[in-house]
Amino acid sequence: MKTLFYTFITALAAFSLFAMSSSGDAKLETATFAGGCFWCIEAPFEKVDGVVSAVSGYSGGSEKNPTYKQVSSGRTSHIEVVQVTFDPARVTYEQLVEVFWRQFDPTDAGGSFYDRGHHYTSAIFYHTDEQKQIAEASKTRLAESGVFSKPIVTPIRQFDVFYPAEEYHQDYYQKNPAHYQRYRKGSGRDKFIEKHWGKVKATNKMAMKYNKPSDDVIRKSLTELQYYVTQEDGTERPFRNEFWDNKADGIYVDIVSGEPLFSSRDKYKSGTGWPSFIRPLEKEHIVEKKDYKLLVPRVEVRSKYGDSHLGHVFTDGPQPTGLRYCINSAALRFIPKEKLADEGYESYLSHFE
Repeated sequence: MKTLFYTFITALAAFSLFAMSSSGDAKLETATFAGGCFWCIEAPFEKVDGVVSAVSGYSGGSEKNPTYKQVSSGRTSHIEVVQVTFDPARVTYEQLVEVFWRQFDPTDAGGSFYDRGHHYTSAIFYHTDEQKQIAEASKTRLAESGVFSKPIVTPIRQFDVFYPAEEYHQDYYQKNPAHYQRYRKGSGRDKFIEKHWGKVKATNKMAMKYNKPSDDVIRKSLTELQYYVTQEDGTERPFRNEFWDNKADGIYVDIVSGEPLFSSRDKYKSGTGWPSFIRPLEKEHIVEKKDYKLLVPRVEVRSKYGDSHLGHVFTDGPQPTGLRYCINSAALRFIPKEKLADEGYESYLSHFE
């Protein structure tokens, strides 16, 4: 019966991936994480936009088709894992890794909270060399961040095989919500997460929300002009771009990361043929750098999280700021006021009251 279940789960996953691919949707990718009890790792990933599925199971060992009874006894070389299927056009692997670090204690080599033993230890199983590089870089950043005083011991291992856990373990947080919540609280997991991540600065949370995808994803999602402007520091033609004369109410966000940059309320007609603003909507999302590409030094403007080239800022603008943020339309996406809530920017509705 268990063999039939494994076969069914594998066939169903394969069929789903084939169906989505055949329908023209973006190619899906796979990530595998271990952070102790798989119930507590599966639930957070299922709530991430861009995640198609999160399946609890076993990996890292040599035994074939292990059962929960075998793995939980500690007599196999497997550990509890969650395999995540995601759309890289909506959420990046790097973002998933950042979500992962916030779910468990990466300094614990002996288990996870009150679940002790090898089968409850943590790991990132990489499926590609690119995933390996991203995971290693993320681990280094975490170690240098000062969030934890002890060394990060979570290994980064090459993925080999995945066995889905029994059906009653899947979506456990939905099937048995009361027991799931008691387990999380009783184990100390929630208290640990609140202690180490509850007071993390909002900028770190924003970095998770607004992130730069891989170059491959960027190339697929942008036009040639958008890529040229944002990734190759290009400049579009004046008066022949999308937003130079746009008068609608709304906000302008980075075409790459989605981070809010400018408001229509700060836009004015500069006569230059490019969208011009007297100030940013979110000053902390703007990075200014000296630009020596022309004979006269200029101040380049880039987005913080997307690292997109946006344009330049000059000191010949109108009052009250005296500034002119001269921005390429190709670096921007415009969200009309009436669509702010639909696209997750409802906090900016008050800006237009």
